[in-house]
This record gives sequence, structure tokens and C-alpha cells, in this order.
Amino acid sequence: MDKLHIYNTLTREKEEFQPIEEGFVGIYVCGPTVYGDPHLGHAKSYVSFDVVIRYLRYLGNKVRYVQNITDVGHLTDDADQGEDKLEKQAAIEKLEPMEIAEKYTFNYFRDMDALGVQRPDISPRATGHIIEQIEMVKKLLENGHAYETDGNVYFDVSSDKEYGKLSGRDIEDQESGTRIETASDKRSPEDFALWKKADDGHIMKWPSPWGMGYPGWHVECSAMSTKYLGENFDIHGGGMDNQFPHHECEIAQSEGAFNKPFANYWMHNNMVTLEGQKMGKSLGNAISLHQFFSGDHDLLTRAWDPQIIRFFLLQSHYRSTTDFSEDALSGAENGLRSLQEMIKTIINTEDGSADAYDLESLRTALESKLNDDFNTAQAIAVLFEELKIIRKQINSGDTPENIGDIKEFLREFVDGVLGLWPQDDDSTAGNNKTEQLIELLIDIRKNARHEKNFELSDTIRDRLEELDIKLMDSPEGTEYKIVK
Repeated sequence: MDKLHIYNTLTREKEEFQPIEEGFVGIYVCGPTVYGDPHLGHAKSYVSFDVVIRYLRYLGNKVRYVQNITDVGHLTDDADQGEDKLEKQAAIEKLEPMEIAEKYTFNYFRDMDALGVQRPDISPRATGHIIEQIEMVKKLLENGHAYETDGNVYFDVSSDKEYGKLSGRDIEDQESGTRIETASDKRSPEDFALWKKADDGHIMKWPSPWGMGYPGWHVECSAMSTKYLGENFDIHGGGMDNQFPHHECEIAQSEGAFNKPFANYWMHNNMVTLEGQKMGKSLGNAISLHQFFSGDHDLLTRAWDPQIIRFFLLQSHYRSTTDFSEDALSGAENGLRSLQEMIKTIINTEDGSADAYDLESLRTALESKLNDDFNTAQAIAVLFEELKIIRKQINSGDTPENIGDIKEFLREFVDGVLGLWPQDDDSTAGNNKTEQLIELLIDIRKNARHEKNFELSDTIRDRLEELDIKLMDSPEGTEYKIVK
């Protein structure tokens, strides 16, 4: 496949990608609601789109990547009723809502950085774009797509004859009550909030033409994506669970405000499951990424390197479900180690004189896999097979004469696109020395216990625990895990 094709959720077809402006791609991906730590489901989405962004740039495009931070207006039932998620968490932690937003925004970027996810070009916050959201609501009222009632403003779904085109839902089949509770001041249960009147106890509220209130969840993404990418842009992405109602409502209000197509291509990543059930904060079965990195969770037996998690996620297609287990992570660890050992062999090899390796065929094969809707799993499979061939040549003394070009391409693709380059040698050496030092202390403690020097044994255990290194004794021996 010589040209990039993307599965467009809007048309339900795989289409050749043609940007609005040749050489420039505008892409918006729904970002996190910052009321808790990111988990594996977030990693699936943002690692997947990280490769999308990297590959678009690899192809020579200038990319403007916008990913919002939702720090207001996202209600607990994802509809028009219920508590604001940030206010609810603020009450639990006895903090201001903005303290919650700052805390979990920091944690989000910390964990994405660890996964090798490149930061967006623009990360707009909902609270920083209240004016733009109010202006969009005004446009929808002027265009006859919205109505105001007692300080609340709702989008009139009946005014949009194409509502449901993304998800395939027929609004005539939807009944009141399908969204937990239907506000009594709506004309129809399908209508959704653009602006909500705030009661006296609501903390996060702003002045508007309709009184003190706060924006609905959906309007923030429409306002911010069009502000930075234009009223019509190339790609909108997000999780499959956002397809309805969030993305459906985004399309309706954006096209209702500007009378033109919103995003040309819609991309949705699938979810991560635990024993077949979706992992998520609202379901109570989410393991945070920080817990993965530290091993500090009852479902985990050890800490997991962020790069292993990245590789684990890229071994499945972004539109496929990824089922989590530690056995699967162990398999990914072995696979990543094997891949990176082959890369190290190649990059540490001096120039050769044997016949040149067919690098162009490798480049074409890898690009063909990613051109087919960003199929990272198949691209990684191709890498394994071809790197085995190159390593075999090197080990047999037949180093290809174009080994320098091979190194350059591997850096460009494995590092630049997949983000799976072997970790820095100095860092790796430092980690190895730390592991060796811990093992040495475990051996000294073992000898102390054998000699019944329990004071020294306990001192070693306690001092290591102060450094967040927990020792676990069993009949088979002593293991350790870093808990923070």
C-alpha cells in the first residue's frame, strides 16, 4: 500500500488520506479529564495516536497536534445531570477543583513522558476557553440549533437531520431515561446541554448571557478544536467510548455553528480489558500507570518498565481490543528485549564489505504496514524477521556494506516512529549497577540471617524499605520490588 489509508469511522470505510492542505495535517484528539491518575486505557489511546503523529511527520508533513485538558464541565454520568467530576474529587481530597486539575494534569504528562509519548503542540484547557465556548453557544442560538430555558441552553437535536451519522444511532429509537436522568426543562430527552445554570453550591461557574453557569462537556472540544485548527480540519481522534454521545454531539454543534463539515476523518482506538471487562476509573478496576511503573498494586507482582507497556500496546492494532495480563506483559518484555538486542548488534557493528542489504525493500514493507491504517503490529513483525536476517549476516562475518544506511534508517523508524529505541547505554548501565547493588545487599542479609545476626538483617531490610525497595522473603529465596 503505497499511500496512507485511514479507517474513517464516519464513513465506516478505509480511505486514502488526503489532507485539506498538502503537506499540513491538523489533528485533534480528546484529552484526559483530570480528576485522577491516567491508567492503561489512557495509554492505549495516547500511545496509538503518538505513533499516528510521528508517522505523519515521518512522511514529511507539518503536523499541528491539539489535545485538550478537560478541567471543568464533565459530569459523572457523562450526560447533563450529576456531579462535576473535578468538584466531586475535590471534595474527596479536600482540595480546590483547580488544585485537583493541576495535580492530575502534572501526573498525566509525567506518565505520558515516561511512555515516550510526545507532547501535543497545543494543550488547551477548557477553563481557559470559556469565552470561546460562550461564543459558540451564541452562534447555535442564532442559527436556530439551540434554545434557552431558565439559564440552561440546550442543543435542539431535531434541528440536525444528520444527527447520529457517526455512531449510526437513530434518535427516533432513543427514549427518555437512556442517559440516567432527563432534565425536566428539555424539549426532548435527546437534546444535550451547551450551558448549564449553576446553583449556589456549584464552585466552578462563570458569568454568561444566560446567567452564572458552566459549559456542557461536549462544547469545549468543538470550541477549542476549531479555534486552533479551523472550522474544518483533517483528523479528529479519541477513544471508541467517546463516539457516542461526545463525538456525535461535537459534530452536531460544530456543523450547526459553522455550516460546514467538521473533521474529515474520524479515528477511534479500542479499549483495554481485564479478563474481558473494560478497564476504567469509573468501573473501579483501573490500574494507574504510576502503579504499573512502581509495581504498587494488588493485581501486579512487579514493577513494569514504561517502554515494555508501550511495546505491549503497539503489538495490537489501535482498533483492536487489548486484553491485559501480566503474562502478556512478560511476553512483551521478552519480545522488546529481543528486538532491542538485534538493534544493538547492528548499531555497534563496524562498516562491512559484503553485498548491500536491500534496505529499500525493508523501508517499503514497513511503510506499507503503517500506510494500512497504522498497523503497528504487522510493522513490528516485519522488523523482527528482517533484523534476524541482518544479525545473522553480521554474526557470520558478512556485514553488509550499507550498514551505515541501515543504522540511520532504524534510528529514523524504530526511534522516530515507533518510539522503541534501546534505552541510553549510560542509563542502562546505571540501572544494572543499582540492581547489582540490591542483589549484593540481599546476599549480605542472607548470610547475616544464616549466622543469626538478625539485627543486621533487619537493618538492611528497613533501610532498603526507606528507599522504597521492598524485600519479599519466601521459601524459594528473597525477591524485591521498587514500590515508588
